[in-house]
Amino acid sequence: MAETENNETEERTAEAGTPAQAQSAPEASAPPREPVEVVAPKERRRRSRAAKAAQAKTGQPRTPEERHAERVTERRRKARARRVERARARDKARAAAPSGQATPPREHDPGRQKTRQGVVVSDKADKSITVRIDVARRHRRYEKIVRTSNTLHAHDESNEAHVGDTVIVRECRPMSRLKRWRLLEVVERAE
Repeated sequence: MAETENNETEERTAEAGTPAQAQSAPEASAPPREPVEVVAPKERRRRSRAAKAAQAKTGQPRTPEERHAERVTERRRKARARRVERARARDKARAAAPSGQATPPREHDPGRQKTRQGVVVSDKADKSITVRIDVARRHRRYEKIVRTSNTLHAHDESNEAHVGDTVIVRECRPMSRLKRWRLLEVVERAE
């Protein structure tokens, strides 16, 4: 039996010629493969919707009540999934936060004006100052201290604040195009 297999192999090799030709011969005899169609996601979605519409046409037409009931059940299913995900996120946030420390209350209450403490960076304009507010906070995910600053324009009626002074400003009605704050007090004078 081993001899017959060897003879068949030799005959195939002899028919094909060289070993390289033997490898290309089966490929040449096989029918050419059709290229696989690559479909974009939007096109795939369009086709699936068209197939769904065709399936709906072939079946019994549904009444508006049936379609509405189907939408309601789908919305309930999605709402249930959202509730589960939100509860999971809440539990994760509670576990990550220190147990003794609660979430601080919101800084701004309606009807109460905000106050900020900052350093005067410019007092060139008459009855106006520019105040830089520096904020240092811990990044929620990476725990690194992130320092940012923003500037705001404040009304200084008596021109008492100068560059370098630490001041407290309070929110107020718009007094000009940029001024929405007014000077409350000068905490520390520049040297």
